Amino acid sequence: MMHSEGKMVEILLVEDNPGDADLARETLLTSKIKNNLHVVSDGEKAMEFLRKTGVYTSAPRPDIILLDLNLPRKDGREVLAEIKQDDELKRIPVVILTSSKADEDVIKSYNLHANCYITKPLDFFQFTKVVQSIENFWLTIVKLPNGNV
Repeated sequence: MMHSEGKMVEILLVEDNPGDADLARETLLTSKIKNNLHVVSDGEKAMEFLRKTGVYTSAPRPDIILLDLNLPRKDGREVLAEIKQDDELKRIPVVILTSSKADEDVIKSYNLHANCYITKPLDFFQFTKVVQSIENFWLTIVKLPNGNV
């Protein structure tokens, strides 16, 4: 993404595993891209954040969403479907970042218009590489839609 200098990239991570959320936070702290990482731990909170309801009335619009599939309260598949059916939200790129390697989850995610599907690695080094590759591709190369259009 050709960011003008100083533009903060808003990232929403929907992840119920505190260890994975911490790894993403640590990796993005060392990022070359200026970013604000917002973490919510379940699908209902994700939709509240995106719709600016409840405690999230002043939440920024994310430039990109990193979404786990296996979430409490409302799972990632439901969240993805809601995002992509919402005219206000559907242009936000959604990267599925999950431990599920099941073919049906991959197919269903793409059928629900996920922008990409990444299987979560388990060790720190691999996880760091994945987050950096997301950053390098989605936040450096790809032109993301302007949320105000």
